Amino acid sequence: MADSVEKHLGPIDILINSAGAAKRYPIQELNSQAWRDAMDAKFFTYTNAADAVGRRMVSRKQGSIVNIIGLGGKVASSLHLPGGAANSALMLVTVGLAQAYGRREGVRVNAINPNTTTGERTNIKISLEANLRHISEVQVLAEQQAKIPMGRYATPEEIADVALFLASDKASYVTGAIIPMDGGLYPII
Repeated sequence: MADSVEKHLGPIDILINSAGAAKRYPIQELNSQAWRDAMDAKFFTYTNAADAVGRRMVSRKQGSIVNIIGLGGKVASSLHLPGGAANSALMLVTVGLAQAYGRREGVRVNAINPNTTTGERTNIKISLEANLRHISEVQVLAEQQAKIPMGRYATPEEIADVALFLASDKASYVTGAIIPMDGGLYPII
């Protein structure tokens, strides 16, 4: 993939990893395959891309990698344990690569930790919780958003704005940062 992109478009200066969604499971449905699937869906998609593109950035001494990693890596959810484990591993990889690549001028690695963001995955999460609790999806949505100090979920555009900043020259001295985007829900340092 990296060879093809660089052949047709030139050097890759920015990599935004925002792929792979680990499935949510009620605890009684967890098994070894669920754990493997989560790592394949999330962890390995990011690390494979970072390996292929990051080495090229290092050789050119220029580039920015931004990993969009769900907050489930810091805050456990019984419905999202395999995905949360993959997210935790990706946060470690992010800061580790930032430290390693930081020794080479110009290559930065950062992450964004969004909590719930509007969209299809959130709709699935709400539906699953509503079914488990035997209440309406509207009630689940209202309860969840009421917990957030900002009173709402993030939009994909808000996440993209932070990714654009981290990838830009305006963040030229930011590396190894993991920026929470949870509307103030989790007061974690």
